Amino acid sequence: MAAQTHTPGSVTTVYKVSGMSCGHCEGSVSGEISELAGVTSVQAVASTGEVTVVSEAPLDEAAVGAAVDEAGFELVGRI
Repeated sequence: MAAQTHTPGSVTTVYKVSGMSCGHCEGSVSGEISELAGVTSVQAVASTGEVTVVSEAPLDEAAVGAAVDEAGFELVGRI
C-alpha cells in the first residue's frame, strides 16, 4: 500500500520483514534497501518488523525482497 507523503513526487511504502530483532538487524535491512535506485529514506523497526521506505517512485517489490534477502531476512510483503 503506497501513499503520497508531504514531499511532492515521493512515495512512502511500509513493508513487513520477519527476523529482525535488534538495532544491527535494522541497520542491515536499511542499508541494503537504501542502495536501491530512487530510495531516499529507510526506517526499519525491529520491534514491529516494519520497514518504511520513501522513494521517488513505486519500487519493484522483487527488488525490495532481494535487498531484504541479501541482509539475511525475509520480506513478508507490504502492509
